[in-house]
Amino acid sequence: MKVRAGLGYDIHRLEEGRKLFLGGVEVEFPKGLRGHSDGDCLIHAIIDALLGASGEGDIGRLFPDDDPQYKGMRSTEMLRQVMVRIRERNIEILNIDSVIVAEKPKLAPYILQMKKVLCPILDVEEDDLGIKAKTNEGLGAVGREDAIACWAQALVRKKD
Repeated sequence: MKVRAGLGYDIHRLEEGRKLFLGGVEVEFPKGLRGHSDGDCLIHAIIDALLGASGEGDIGRLFPDDDPQYKGMRSTEMLRQVMVRIRERNIEILNIDSVIVAEKPKLAPYILQMKKVLCPILDVEEDDLGIKAKTNEGLGAVGREDAIACWAQALVRKKD
């Protein structure tokens, strides 16, 4: 039984007039994340962590941002497609841990809802998916409220 880890990171600019999606949940906020898809940087970081752990590259290879078929696509759908690939390779997720870095909005009230959306897609229990929210203490683009960044780590194993 082979165990592997993967690391994912994503950052998107905040922009007026867009909905804010994080972890598959619409978060009430006057700005949303700019992106070719819905800009859900938490899911994008999780996808990159899973692809890295399974040896499949990164999100840009599967969902290029210059391909019109992915324009406006929900990131939950991207994650579902990645999970099909993961299952086809007989890989099981042991756990995922993640951090959302945002000055605003306060995300703690949304974390349980994010788990309720993501766990069934990932086929993990809620205690196997860590989601934490932190600020950047006013530093950099995230601290100026120009962007939101996410980190994710995935631990997987190839089933015999």
